[in-house]
Amino acid sequence: MTSLWLDRPVLETDSQLAEQYDDVVVGAGLTGLVTGLLLARSGRSVAVIEAREVGVVTTGNTTGKVSLLQGTRLSRVLARQSERVARAYLEANREGHAWLLRFCDDHGVPYQRRPAVTYAADQQSLGAARDEHEAAQRLGLAVEWRDSLDVPFPHAGGTVLQEQAQLDAMDVLAALLTELRRAGGTVVSGRRVVGAPLTSPAAVDLDNGSRVLAENVVLATGVPILDRGLYFAKVEPQRSYALAFRHPSPPELLLLSARSPTRSVRDVPTNGGPLLLVGGEGHAVGRVLSTAARLDALREWTNEWFPGAEETHAWSAQDYSSHDGLPFVGALPRGRGHIYLATGYGKWGLSNGVAAALSLTKQIHGDRASWQTTISHRITRPSGALELARHNALVGAHLVGDLVRAELRTAREPAEGEGTVGRRGGLPIGESCVEGQRCSVVAVCTHLGGTLNWNDAERSWDCPLHGSRFRPDGSVLEGPATQPLRRPPGTED
Repeated sequence: MTSLWLDRPVLETDSQLAEQYDDVVVGAGLTGLVTGLLLARSGRSVAVIEAREVGVVTTGNTTGKVSLLQGTRLSRVLARQSERVARAYLEANREGHAWLLRFCDDHGVPYQRRPAVTYAADQQSLGAARDEHEAAQRLGLAVEWRDSLDVPFPHAGGTVLQEQAQLDAMDVLAALLTELRRAGGTVVSGRRVVGAPLTSPAAVDLDNGSRVLAENVVLATGVPILDRGLYFAKVEPQRSYALAFRHPSPPELLLLSARSPTRSVRDVPTNGGPLLLVGGEGHAVGRVLSTAARLDALREWTNEWFPGAEETHAWSAQDYSSHDGLPFVGALPRGRGHIYLATGYGKWGLSNGVAAALSLTKQIHGDRASWQTTISHRITRPSGALELARHNALVGAHLVGDLVRAELRTAREPAEGEGTVGRRGGLPIGESCVEGQRCSVVAVCTHLGGTLNWNDAERSWDCPLHGSRFRPDGSVLEGPATQPLRRPPGTED
C-alpha cells in the first residue's frame, strides 16, 4: 500500500556522514527536518539520519490536515489537565500552525484554506461534539455550531472553525530538505540508528557498526528508540487508515467525526480533477484480527455515501497517543542533558510536530518557550492516570495472552498474502508468503518480547505491546525496536 502523497519519486538525500556534528537528528519526518533546518540556520553543523526514506513512516502517510480544531482533542485535554495547560497546548499548536503555513508561503508550497469541522455522526455522539465546541470556545477559538452541514452522509451537527488548512505533507518535506541542505545541513537515508551510548560528547551508533559523535542528539522517531524514560510505556501506538478516490464533488471541509468509528473526510485538488480522501478506523497496533477489514469498512462507507467514487490509493499511518493527550517534548531522562525527544502527537503531527521542533531548538540554545514550560510541568488528573493504567494493563494482557495462544497453535503453511504463528521447537514461529516468497521468523518482538501478529493489509509483523513493526523477512519497519527478528533455529543464513 502506498499513500497518495508517497506515490512519487523518492526524495534524494546525501550519501556520506562526517564523524562528528554539533547536532544529530534521528528521523527525517516533519519534526526532524524542521528541527534540522532551524539548527542549521543558526550556524550549527547538523546531520539528519533516516532509517528508510524521507517521510516514509508517519509524515508521508497523514491526511494532511493543519488545524487547531482537532477532533475532540481540546475537550479531552481539559478533562485531564488544567485550563492553563490546555491553553499552553493550544498556543503551541498555534505557533506550529503559523510557522508551517508561513514556510509554505515563503517557499511556494501549495495548500488550501478550509473550514475544520468536528461533527456528530448521530445523536449518540452529539454530546461529544458539543463538548468539543464548548471547550474550543472556552480556550478562545472562534468556533460556530451548525445543526446542518453540506455533506451527503448522516450527521447531527458539528462545530466549525474557519481558515484552517490542508496540504500534501511530502511537498513540505521536499522544500524542507532543499532548505536544510542549502543551509549546510546533511540528510542521509537508509542508515538505521540502533543506539546512543552515554558518552561525552553524545553519539549515535548505526546499523553498519559506525558511530557519529554530536553535542546533541534529537530523537524524532515517532516513539523514542531508546528505552531511557520508558516513553514506550507512556504512549499508545495507534494505526489508522485512508483511501483516496476520484470524485467530482468532495466536500471542501476538513471533517472529523467526534466518536468511533472515526470518519475523516477532505478534498484533494489535483490537475486531473478533485479527489476525495476518507480516513479512520483507527486501532491500537497489532490488536485487531484483520487490518484489511478496516479498509473494507471505509470502502463500504464511501460507496454508500459517495456513490461512483473510484479508488486510487489505500494506505495506513502510525502515530502515538499519550495517556493525558499532550505530547512529550524535551530532554530524555538519563541522556545527560544532550539527548532530546518528541512523541505523543496523537495523530495531529503537522502542527504538533512543528511546535516540537520550535521547542527543541530553543532548548538546545538554552531557551524555552513559555508554553513548553507550562506543558512540561503538567500534573495528570486521575482520568489520565487511569488511561495510563488501562494502556499498560492491555500491554500486559497481550504479553501473556498472545504467547499462550501461540503455544496452543500448530505451525502451518500460509497461503499467499497470509502470515501464521504457531509453536515450533518451543518458540512462536511466524510463517508468511508474500508474492510467492516464503519467510520464517521467530515471531517475538526484539524490543520487549511481545508475540507478533500478522497485518493482512500491509503484510507485516506487528507488535501489540508498543507498536514495533517488521517486514515479512524480519527487518525493522518502525517502532521502538531497532534490531531485526531472529530466524528460527536451523534456518539462519
